[in-house]
Amino acid sequence: MRQSKGGGVVPAVASGFLPGLGQLVNGESDKAIGVFVVAAGAGILTQVPLIGGIAAVVAGGTWLYGIVDGYLGKRRR
Repeated sequence: MRQSKGGGVVPAVASGFLPGLGQLVNGESDKAIGVFVVAAGAGILTQVPLIGGIAAVVAGGTWLYGIVDGYLGKRRR
């Protein structure tokens, strides 16, 4: 199977807008749900005073993971 040069760009950009969307574009629906749930849950927990900072780091890390995995997911096949 031949890969195009920019094959992972669309999923990466999609994950930039909504965590997990890039995985969904790549056909990895289970992973998409997991990335979205973790990012959304951590995002909600940023409002809790004692753990808000840690939750913000987890939410940001999950968002970045979604972008990188969306880009690389297409290339790993």
